[in-house]
Amino acid sequence: MKRQHLGLYAIALAILIVGLGFAGVPAGTLLVGLLVLACPLMMMFMMGGHGGHGGSDEHDKDHRHTSGRQ
Repeated sequence: MKRQHLGLYAIALAILIVGLGFAGVPAGTLLVGLLVLACPLMMMFMMGGHGGHGGSDEHDKDHRHTSGRQ
């Protein structure tokens, strides 16, 4: 997830909450929904900058190729 999109995600979440409020969803239900989403959202934001590094297999493969040469 790129940081440049965080503003758009926040706007989309705000629109969703306001829309559900106008649709008649009780505020308590919205609060419970936000609490349930808090954990995965925090994980996305905290781990978002760690993507794209490749798996450990890639590191092991490179290490095996260079460890045999001296």
